[in-house]
Amino acid sequence: MTIYPKKQNRGFNLVETLVASVILSSAVLTVAAISTRALTATNLNRQYEIAASLIDKQLSLIDYIGIDEFIEAGQTEGVFDEFEPAYYWQISTEYQYIDSLYLVTMTVTWMEHNRPYTITVDTMLDGVSMYADVGSQ
Repeated sequence: MTIYPKKQNRGFNLVETLVASVILSSAVLTVAAISTRALTATNLNRQYEIAASLIDKQLSLIDYIGIDEFIEAGQTEGVFDEFEPAYYWQISTEYQYIDSLYLVTMTVTWMEHNRPYTITVDTMLDGVSMYADVGSQ
């Protein structure tokens, strides 16, 4: 008669199962947190791109009509409300007394989750020469 050794049915005990579950769930939570942060950063980047595009659009319009006419019109702030959230813009100009140049500073501000975001751009625009006005009079 041959006696065979008794096979032990070895499975996972409760402690091993719990440790594996904790490791797996922490890995899933880490991947989910990274994904959430990436999506939030992508959304914020899109908003900065929209703000930069609006600044470019507004400064191109000012350059097209002329900085002198823009200053005479007197509108130095406004709202781009075709986007959500609304973007508020403000422009300040400063005459540089050199070749009829103006320092133009444009700031665009918006709110996202009760937190303000701002982007500011400085540029120089050429106005009508003061000497041309004196010569025509």
